[in-house]
Amino acid sequence: MKTTKDIIPESKMKHLFPADFAWGVATSAYQIEGATQVDGRGPSIWDTFSHTAGKTDGGDTGDIACEHYQRYREDIALMREMGVTDYRFSCAWPRVQPTGSGAWNEKGWDFYARVLDALDEAGIAAHATLYHWDLPQPLEDAGGWRNRATCALFAEYAAEFARRFGSRVKTIATHNEPWCTATLGHETGQFAPGLRDRAAAFLVSHHLLLSHGMALQAMRAAGCKAQLGIVLNQSPAYPANPDSEADRRAARLADGLSTRWYMDPLFRGAYPADVVAHLGSDAPQVEQGDMAIIGQPMDFLGLNYYMRSYCSGEGRVQPPGERGFTDMGWEVYPEGLTEHLVRLARGYNPPPIYITENGAATPDTLEGDAVHDADRVNYLRWHLEAAAAALQQGVDLRGYFAWSLLDNFEWDSGYAKRFGLIYVDYATQRRVLKDSAHWYRGYITAQRAATGLE
Repeated sequence: MKTTKDIIPESKMKHLFPADFAWGVATSAYQIEGATQVDGRGPSIWDTFSHTAGKTDGGDTGDIACEHYQRYREDIALMREMGVTDYRFSCAWPRVQPTGSGAWNEKGWDFYARVLDALDEAGIAAHATLYHWDLPQPLEDAGGWRNRATCALFAEYAAEFARRFGSRVKTIATHNEPWCTATLGHETGQFAPGLRDRAAAFLVSHHLLLSHGMALQAMRAAGCKAQLGIVLNQSPAYPANPDSEADRRAARLADGLSTRWYMDPLFRGAYPADVVAHLGSDAPQVEQGDMAIIGQPMDFLGLNYYMRSYCSGEGRVQPPGERGFTDMGWEVYPEGLTEHLVRLARGYNPPPIYITENGAATPDTLEGDAVHDADRVNYLRWHLEAAAAALQQGVDLRGYFAWSLLDNFEWDSGYAKRFGLIYVDYATQRRVLKDSAHWYRGYITAQRAATGLE
């Protein structure tokens, strides 16, 4: 990545983040836990998908991953060493309810209770996500998210989580990145369950949003004290040539399919009309009352940002990449984070926002006891400056979670891509703090000191 002039001069950085800003790291269950057949956990769609030949790089699976199920105390100790104040994790639905309905698995619940105990001891606030793509396989066998009945089962699971842990976690997000579940899982086939059916994908997107609203209702009825919301991944769309009508149309459609398709029903009570027209017969059927359920008031909105969409009417084009590209081939474009946060705040009047994921895959190598990942340091710094710029423009931004705490199972990329601030030697499960982890610790310390907290 190319080093360029700071978005905001470093001399001003100490004044930009409020004292109660959440400084976090994030993970998800299937990517780190392993122990997929331990203590009563049932199979998920990602167990099935990753064990299907040709679906993941190298045939990798999450069977072992980072052994976080056994090593969670070590990992939480590393978080404390890094100085983070907040931790975002996901609960594996098949670990606590192996078939997605019926009896609860107490050994699964006990694991998450132990994680919360360890976080309490470390003084780290917990942020839970209920669904990070690991649907219990028996539910998929019954139609998965294409089956409206799954929404009610998800709400039951959410209510049980809230009854057990609703006073022990700071926030609960219903879904992580429903666009990925719907589009990558059901339209392109890149993710589990691996379907290629556009109509199914948009039906799934509707059911995910519906289940979100039903879950909020169920958790509030259960007396949940945590703040409730959803986490969306969004890549703001830019025309490759702003003077080209075709490129502007392509950007408008890309924005509709990714950002407006989820934001509009959540905050405006309807799907965007231009996208519905574009989908034609593939648009989902919306039943009476669905939009009122989807539009339940939220306490926060989570935004996952990695890159922008660079759109041309002539198909895929390479963005300029003035700051370089990550190991995923994604353009580094921090300015898009500022612009998108401001756009959401002004256009939708959302509740307080957390940046719930932001990070970069880089080709890291272990050199003795160190990993020199300067590109990731630059990436984090640039995006934190972009977040600060959004704050200065009035965005109610409450926290930042770096993705990810650990190198881990990166879905269809297997173990070939490393996003972690902590290096994991998968053969030995040794953990090594990368330069980016040390930098993030220093950054957090400096920010908190500027507000009198350190």
